[in-house]
Amino acid sequence: MLNQEIHDELVAKFEKQYGEKPTVVAYAPGRIEVLGNHTDYNEGFVFSAAIDKGTFFAAAPSADDVVRLTAGDLMKEVTYKLADCAKRDEDTWQNYVNGTFHWLFDGEPAKAGHGWKGMFLGNIPLGAGLSSSAALEMCTALALSKLYGVEKDKVTLAKIGQKAEHTFAGCPCGLLDQASSLFGVKGGLVKSDFRSCTFETVPLGDKVAFMMVKSNAKHALVDGAYASRRKACEDAAAFFKGKLRHPVTHLRDVTTAEWVLYKEGLDETQAKRALHPIGEDERVLLGAQLLDKGDVAGFGALMFDSHESSRNWFENSCAELDTIVDAAKKIPEVYGARLSGGGFGGSCCLLVDPAAADKIAAAISAEYKAAYGDEPTCAVIPPSEGAHLV
Repeated sequence: MLNQEIHDELVAKFEKQYGEKPTVVAYAPGRIEVLGNHTDYNEGFVFSAAIDKGTFFAAAPSADDVVRLTAGDLMKEVTYKLADCAKRDEDTWQNYVNGTFHWLFDGEPAKAGHGWKGMFLGNIPLGAGLSSSAALEMCTALALSKLYGVEKDKVTLAKIGQKAEHTFAGCPCGLLDQASSLFGVKGGLVKSDFRSCTFETVPLGDKVAFMMVKSNAKHALVDGAYASRRKACEDAAAFFKGKLRHPVTHLRDVTTAEWVLYKEGLDETQAKRALHPIGEDERVLLGAQLLDKGDVAGFGALMFDSHESSRNWFENSCAELDTIVDAAKKIPEVYGARLSGGGFGGSCCLLVDPAAADKIAAAISAEYKAAYGDEPTCAVIPPSEGAHLV
């Protein structure tokens, strides 16, 4: 089992905390976003992959109507009655779990009938942009669905996690993180179409791997930066709806050529923000064609283009991430590199020759240390299996 040691530690802590073994354990991985940035809420396309690090959630039923939830790393417990499941301002880590439980029962958790005891533990680096929050939501959803006999498909579970993020955690995220965690496959990418909510897997081959390079720039999405960019995209889509002669509901419906011809009338910031997801959709579709031909270098070049778009148009990069990508461009064994996730800190995703991993990590770390005085964290990431019951 992947991350067996985390599973075993969780089960042992659960038994010590609650005096019994868990009835159900579920696992969900973090994710890397490979190509297609901020396209999910624009009903566009994304390439992503589940990673080899994740979170386990263990649960057992309670005889009463009380929920007892413990963060396995902190060994901090919170309790509440079913009818009192709500967003909390203290111990905010519980909001990802509470929100998922709340919406698993369509906003009426009291209908669950009985409480539960739960504990979670994982090894996804926090603040790295690897979506530890979505992993927690998805393993919670799988475990509690099993515990209560609730049957929902993967897309519905992903939307429950997204709704928890919106209403309990306060982040207006798209569906990418939850879907990537659920649909991930070993050795391949997940190609997501967020208009039809369909997800297919694309083999990547064994000659390349990803390297995550975690900057030391704080990664935080629960602020105005994400929300302002999402609003700019929505405003731009409304603008193009009034300009173009075909139906437009989201920026997915606009091409780069149409942006060039019809952008006059958008303010400068809106125009820049809109160009990023428009271009990203086109890069994902081209990238799928290149992977079909086995053109890994061509696919990697699109990753470099994607980062430049983030840097110049969407302005969701930062100096630390730019330093990593600029260093990566000088290394022949790096085929592509870009920021991963929402941006504003976190990590970069590199497509690399795994045989040169040590050389790549050393070269990037040296440049980063020269610029900032400390070193990033570099790790080879194989695309891995998606969320499941253990």
